Formats: sequence, structure tokens, C-alpha cells
Amino acid sequence: MAKEFSGFQKKVINNYYRNLDKIALTRLQELVTEIYLAETKEKKSKLWQRVEKALKQLNIPQAIAGHILKQQDPLLLAKNINDWLKSC
Repeated sequence: MAKEFSGFQKKVINNYYRNLDKIALTRLQELVTEIYLAETKEKKSKLWQRVEKALKQLNIPQAIAGHILKQQDPLLLAKNINDWLKSC
């Protein structure tokens, strides 16, 4: 039994998938904020793992992602996110 979507629902779904990269970049921006505010090394480590997953989801070249993850510098990540948002 297939579910039929209304015209409005189809537009919402299409817009979601069309903007998926921007949504993922927004999540990365939020992670930068969380990293800055994290108080323990364990929390920062978990957040950087989430950053790694997000970078893979966005298909960021391995050389760039590897450099960001090696440095673990939120400022470096934020600058790259800003550049990526400009290119969207």
C-alpha cells in the first residue's frame, strides 16, 4: 500500500533533499559551537567524531577532512564551513 503525498508534501520533501548539503553544513556549524563550549576532553572527542561523520556525509575530500581532524581546531573548521557555504 503506497502512500500518496499531496502537492505541498512533495514540495517539502523535494526542498529537503535539494538543501541537504546546506542542512549538513548547518549541523557542522552547530558542532563548532558545541566544541567551543565543551568543557571536557571526552566531550570534545565525541564531538570531533561527529564532525568526522558529517565531513564524510558531505563528501569532503579526504586530504581536507584529514587535515581538519588532525588539527582539531574549531576555528579552522569554521573557516572551511564558511567557504563551503559560499560555494553552495
